[in-house]
Amino acid sequence: MFHALVIGISIGGAILIIATIGLVIIGIIKASKSGGLAGKNKQAQTEETRMIQDIYHGLSKMEERVEALETILIERKRKEFSK
Repeated sequence: MFHALVIGISIGGAILIIATIGLVIIGIIKASKSGGLAGKNKQAQTEETRMIQDIYHGLSKMEERVEALETILIERKRKEFSK
Protein backbone atom coordinates (compact mmCIF):
# COMPACT_ATOMS: atom_id res chain seq x y z
CA MET A 1 0.00 0.00 0.00
CA PHE A 2 2.77 2.39 0.92
CA HIS A 3 4.59 1.69 -2.37
CA ALA A 4 1.44 2.43 -4.37
CA LEU A 5 1.05 5.77 -2.57
CA VAL A 6 4.66 6.74 -3.29
CA ILE A 7 4.29 5.76 -6.95
CA GLY A 8 1.03 7.72 -7.23
CA ILE A 9 2.59 10.84 -5.72
CA SER A 10 5.64 10.50 -7.99
CA ILE A 11 3.49 10.16 -11.10
CA GLY A 12 1.31 13.11 -10.03
CA GLY A 13 4.39 15.23 -9.41
CA ALA A 14 5.83 14.30 -12.79
CA ILE A 15 2.55 15.29 -14.49
CA LEU A 16 2.53 18.65 -12.68
CA ILE A 17 6.15 19.32 -13.68
CA ILE A 18 5.43 18.48 -17.32
CA ALA A 19 2.30 20.68 -17.30
CA THR A 20 4.23 23.58 -15.73
CA ILE A 21 7.05 23.32 -18.27
CA GLY A 22 4.49 23.18 -21.10
CA LEU A 23 2.70 26.31 -19.83
CA VAL A 24 6.00 28.16 -19.53
CA ILE A 25 6.93 27.21 -23.10
CA ILE A 26 3.49 28.32 -24.38
CA GLY A 27 3.88 31.63 -22.50
CA ILE A 28 7.29 32.23 -24.03
CA ILE A 29 5.97 31.50 -27.52
CA LYS A 30 3.00 33.86 -27.07
CA ALA A 31 5.22 36.59 -25.65
CA SER A 32 7.64 36.35 -28.54
CA LYS A 33 4.83 36.51 -31.13
CA SER A 34 3.15 39.54 -29.57
CA GLY A 35 6.34 41.50 -29.05
CA GLY A 36 6.63 40.32 -25.48
CA LEU A 37 6.28 42.40 -22.41
CA ALA A 38 8.72 44.93 -23.78
CA GLY A 39 6.37 45.73 -26.67
CA LYS A 40 3.59 46.74 -24.29
CA ASN A 41 6.00 48.65 -22.08
CA LYS A 42 7.45 50.53 -25.05
CA GLN A 43 4.01 51.78 -26.03
CA ALA A 44 3.26 52.84 -22.45
CA GLN A 45 6.66 54.56 -22.13
CA THR A 46 6.11 56.39 -25.42
CA GLU A 47 2.75 57.67 -24.21
CA GLU A 48 4.20 58.71 -20.83
CA THR A 49 7.09 60.49 -22.55
CA ARG A 50 4.68 62.37 -24.79
CA MET A 51 2.58 63.40 -21.78
CA ILE A 52 5.65 64.59 -19.86
CA GLN A 53 6.83 66.60 -22.86
CA ASP A 54 3.38 68.21 -23.18
CA ILE A 55 3.43 69.11 -19.49
CA TYR A 56 6.95 70.55 -19.81
CA HIS A 57 5.97 72.70 -22.81
CA GLY A 58 2.81 73.82 -21.03
CA LEU A 59 4.80 74.83 -17.95
CA SER A 60 7.29 76.73 -20.10
CA LYS A 61 4.45 78.70 -21.70
CA MET A 62 2.94 79.33 -18.26
CA GLU A 63 6.28 80.65 -17.01
CA GLU A 64 6.42 83.10 -19.92
CA ARG A 65 2.88 84.27 -19.18
CA VAL A 66 3.65 84.77 -15.49
CA GLU A 67 6.73 86.81 -16.39
CA ALA A 68 4.64 88.93 -18.76
CA LEU A 69 2.04 89.50 -16.04
CA GLU A 70 4.77 90.44 -13.56
CA THR A 71 6.11 92.97 -16.04
CA ILE A 72 2.64 94.45 -16.52
CA LEU A 73 2.08 94.72 -12.77
CA ILE A 74 5.48 96.34 -12.21
CA GLU A 75 4.77 98.90 -14.94
CA ARG A 76 1.37 99.70 -13.41
CA LYS A 77 2.93 100.25 -9.99
CA ARG A 78 5.57 102.55 -11.49
CA LYS A 79 2.83 104.59 -13.16
CA GLU A 80 0.91 104.81 -9.86
CA PHE A 81 3.99 106.01 -7.96
CA SER A 82 4.92 108.54 -10.61
CA LYS A 83 1.50 110.27 -10.44
